[in-house]
Amino acid sequence: MFNHIHWPADDQAQRLFHGRGHAYPGYEHVNIDWYAPLVLITLYRPADDLWLQQLVAELRRHIPRATQIVAQQRYLRDGPFVWLAGAATERLVLQEQGLKYWLTLGQQQNTGIFLDMANGRRWLQQCSRGKRVLNLFAYTCAFSVAAHAGGASKIVNIDMSKASLAAGRNNHRLNNQDLDRVIFEGVDIFKSFGRIKKHGPYDLVVCDPPTFQKGSVNIERDYGKILRRLPQFCSPGAELLLCLNSPDLDETFLQQQVAEHCPDCQFIRRIDNPDVFVEAQSGKGLKALLYRYG
Repeated sequence: MFNHIHWPADDQAQRLFHGRGHAYPGYEHVNIDWYAPLVLITLYRPADDLWLQQLVAELRRHIPRATQIVAQQRYLRDGPFVWLAGAATERLVLQEQGLKYWLTLGQQQNTGIFLDMANGRRWLQQCSRGKRVLNLFAYTCAFSVAAHAGGASKIVNIDMSKASLAAGRNNHRLNNQDLDRVIFEGVDIFKSFGRIKKHGPYDLVVCDPPTFQKGSVNIERDYGKILRRLPQFCSPGAELLLCLNSPDLDETFLQQQVAEHCPDCQFIRRIDNPDVFVEAQSGKGLKALLYRYG
């Protein structure tokens, strides 16, 4: 396994080892991320104590500037954190592509940003100048921060979690970004299409839904509901970044959903995931597809 770790050359947030892609037999339960000066080891089943000690020693040898190492036990309820080196902390600032984001540890399973979407955020920052942007399932608004940095004229963030949107505001403030052109709507997307339309039309739409949230989202069932509304939201020629995270639904599923529910969308290309996100079986990882409406 140690031979397959991508040792960081700088302090940009990045995945170092992607065991969950099942490309490294015996380590399917391990991911390792770098959030300078912290290394996060995510475990999806218990790990041997001796092996974990060896991993910590290897990390400290190859990344001497890593002052904190923590393991998250995702196989346990609430995903508790165990500190393996350095002082415990609940919050720190990470850097990605010249932008800053808050990372939170110990408050919930997810930490505030998804590293597999780094190329999607880069694309958005490069393509958003002067655009009106709709960010569906905004979470902590990392896409919104990237769009703002790229010069978007208006950004509308939609998420039913007001706590996530509050974290999104803090991410904007962390980058000293003016919030006058940013809107935060803490609503259920499927019950608020009228409010979403009110802020439009949009020149650029990002849709990065969770696969499943009890009582809220089942994306296999619900993606079509969103796609059918896109003609109401989009200006002619609008670009769409449509994402799918389910390991059980492949790129073909998303393409078929678009063809059925929004046939006026033309496929442009797929945004590749960062190289470290190797998947043993094609289609299991993040799918991020670019379309143009009209």
